[in-house]
Amino acid sequence: MKSIIKKCPECRSYTLESTCKKCGTQTVSTLPPRFSPEDRFAKYRIKVLYGKDR
Repeated sequence: MKSIIKKCPECRSYTLESTCKKCGTQTVSTLPPRFSPEDRFAKYRIKVLYGKDR
């Protein structure tokens, strides 16, 4: 079984659980999204980040 480490955005502690044991907040994955050279949604992400087309 593969375990992915997660991080609590509130107290910034790391855990394997889906909720933080210290503060009870929902944890998020620390892994970056996968890269694909055929990214269909890159232009939309760039527009959200920078506010214009590049």
